[in-house]
Amino acid sequence: MTETGPSSRAAPSSKTGPSSSRTAAPSKELERKRASETRKSAKLERHEDKRALRAHRRELRRSKDIAVFHGHHVVSGPDLQRVFTPVEDADNAVQFRHRLVHGVILTLLSAVVIAGVIFAVLLWRGAITLPSGQASAPAVRCCPAATFDYPANKDMHVNVYNSTRREGLAASVAAELKGRGFQVDTIANKVTNYTGSAVIVSGAAGQSAAFNLQRNLAGTDYVQDDRTDASVDVYLTGGFTVLVDAGIVDQTPGLLSCPHLSPSATPTAGISSTATTTTAP
Repeated sequence: MTETGPSSRAAPSSKTGPSSSRTAAPSKELERKRASETRKSAKLERHEDKRALRAHRRELRRSKDIAVFHGHHVVSGPDLQRVFTPVEDADNAVQFRHRLVHGVILTLLSAVVIAGVIFAVLLWRGAITLPSGQASAPAVRCCPAATFDYPANKDMHVNVYNSTRREGLAASVAAELKGRGFQVDTIANKVTNYTGSAVIVSGAAGQSAAFNLQRNLAGTDYVQDDRTDASVDVYLTGGFTVLVDAGIVDQTPGLLSCPHLSPSATPTAGISSTATTTTAP
């Protein structure tokens, strides 16, 4: 039988001695040298690049090319044209559609603005009237036959409307009526289809007040609506000139004047839808 002794059973041990440490030290020193050389070469390359860039700039500054100024390229007309001229390719169809849509939108906006200006001019001239929020009351088709006494001016509540294009007409007439003692509540612009000098409008309770005003405004027409108070509206129309002189106003009892209703009780044109204009009343 073969016996295995202590020398044969013992495994060879690996030992790190002085020779291995001497081997590791040169490898680290070599790596440091290589890193230093790499840094030096990179630094030299940067210096070379800087020298080349400075040399290139000097050449550009010394260049007599008109497209270069102090080392910078001068943008010329052809350059701009190349940049902004649309490229004629398949993608240009999208740009064309965008430009077409923008053109249509601008055209529609321009048309709306022009139409608005024309409408405003026609409205200001009175060729167009806007519908009011409330329907106007239907006019009475027959002229009241009662005889009215002349009431005191101080008891009259009057609204004065300018239905002409004469600026400030309602304000001036209202001032004269106030001077005669009338109580003027409203001064504004309104449009009426009636002609003549003026039209007087009131409810049944304001017929005597309307009679009073007809004596102060000669040649007027009377129209009754369905209001319940005693207020009176005075619409100054194109034929109006001046009030009757206060000293010669006829204060004797009499009838209301309804030229559009007399002698027959036929339908007449009522007060039209009102619209406020830009001129002073």
